Amino acid sequence: MTKKINLFANLKSDFASGLVVFLVALPLCLGIALASGAPPLSGIIAGIIGGVVVGFLSKSHLSVSGPAAGLTAIVLTAITDLGAFNIFLTAVLIAGILQLILGFIKAGSISNYFPTNVIEGMLAGIGIIIILKQIPHAIGYDADFEGDQSFVQADGNNTFSAIVGALDYIQIGSVIITIISLAILISWDKLSFLKRLKLVPGALVAVIVGILLNEFFIASGSSLAISKEHLVSLPVPSSLEDFKNIIVLPDFTGFANTKVWIVGATIAIVASIETLLCIEAADRMDAQKRYTDTNVELKAQGVGNMLSALLGGLPMTSVVVRTSANNNAGAKSKMSAIIHGILLLISVLSIPFLLNKIPLATLAAVLLMVGYKLAKPSIIMHFWHKGKYQFVPFIATLLAVVFLDLLKGVALGIIISIVFILRGNLKRAYRFRKEKFEDGDVIRIDLAQEVSFLNKAAIKTTLAEIPENSKVVINALDTVYIAHDVLDLIQEFATIRATEENIKVKLKGFKKAYELDDINDENNHVFFETFEEAQIRKQAKQDYNACIAILEEKRNTDNKEQ
Repeated sequence: MTKKINLFANLKSDFASGLVVFLVALPLCLGIALASGAPPLSGIIAGIIGGVVVGFLSKSHLSVSGPAAGLTAIVLTAITDLGAFNIFLTAVLIAGILQLILGFIKAGSISNYFPTNVIEGMLAGIGIIIILKQIPHAIGYDADFEGDQSFVQADGNNTFSAIVGALDYIQIGSVIITIISLAILISWDKLSFLKRLKLVPGALVAVIVGILLNEFFIASGSSLAISKEHLVSLPVPSSLEDFKNIIVLPDFTGFANTKVWIVGATIAIVASIETLLCIEAADRMDAQKRYTDTNVELKAQGVGNMLSALLGGLPMTSVVVRTSANNNAGAKSKMSAIIHGILLLISVLSIPFLLNKIPLATLAAVLLMVGYKLAKPSIIMHFWHKGKYQFVPFIATLLAVVFLDLLKGVALGIIISIVFILRGNLKRAYRFRKEKFEDGDVIRIDLAQEVSFLNKAAIKTTLAEIPENSKVVINALDTVYIAHDVLDLIQEFATIRATEENIKVKLKGFKKAYELDDINDENNHVFFETFEEAQIRKQAKQDYNACIAILEEKRNTDNKEQ
């Protein structure tokens, strides 16, 4: 059961986080548009609609949508094959319609089958990509476009060779601004008195300091001054007529072109999968452990892509980088995504000349912090300590995301997870039961002998539908194995949602640890007993306590007599 959220309840923190996401999203929107062979403003349009429209329609509290790097190659190839950007926009319109249909047929439920270790591996992989890709920008080399996530780049370099090559083009001014920006961002995270300044995010301070430093370098004629090509480059229309000339509208004759429909279907499938992956990741990041209706999300993305196409924008998805930045900045609700879209709109209309003074080195520092928080060594060690059945899919996903791409990485992780589950449960029957009965308004959930991550969807749905002020018993007495995903889900429900919604939860028969390997019960510290044995044990305990009470009373009486 999802509680209704007042969008204005956390306006201070949401505004601050929306501002941070805006600063991150601005160069990404422009960079992805340029890399896609599309007009620069098309990326901004997609970012605005992804923030305002999709943000409003979505049920996700943290997700932020916009043009995605994962679609860059598809968009570039499609524009070339179709011959014109306005015909390509028709394909985006078709993609939006198809996404809307996918939402209505409830295709979003597929996201419930993504294992947690795979999602975490994807996030860590993207974190490493962000760090590696931002190093050249941090030292003043901006040959690769902002937002690129491909290991093999369009210029023929790969991620590592690009870093080595960038060392020949180090700009001391950019390095100084990066170091100072990182110092500000770290201070904002570590110093308690700065943490309390929620309305003034560290990223904004870093950006302002970066601008002022570079303006000082320019004014003083210093060799440290950062040139125009290493600053944000937003189109600066001087009149309404300029806007009309910049904005491209779709050519509806493309509906008669078979190629357009193929491109539209391709975009719909890829964009939908990336969105579902990001939504699952966003729910994992959420400190309040709120669940997102993924079918509603597909509908929101469909509407967003349709509107983006009609206004000359790029196709969009829910984007992990922006979502991570949103979460790290302290977002509480989807209002932060909406605010980021509004700020993008205002910036295009009113202050593009000011934003064009922002050094890319400063924004690189912001993204380096985002990347580090996604790929902390502690996260890797966490899965290492969980054992090979959790670590291997995690690390395989991480490496595949870095060296291949997001979709291939996740696919590999899921395949390995399925192989491990099948290997561990080949000879075991699977059964899941859910019973509700009226005796004392208690909801009883009995787990089967085997509960894998494939059962996550059913359990997640059941827990989400439990009403407030309920009494719940979750019974695992007969359960031999429970996947870490499901254990995390139950634990989060019992400790967070139950507290917030006055749900009394009793957990019965849960072990301290569950492994896929067959091991002796004695090593698991598990105690099994029948109902009759439990009654005997309870009676024996009562008799023991009664004896102790009698002895204590006799001792007190003897002491008084003495």
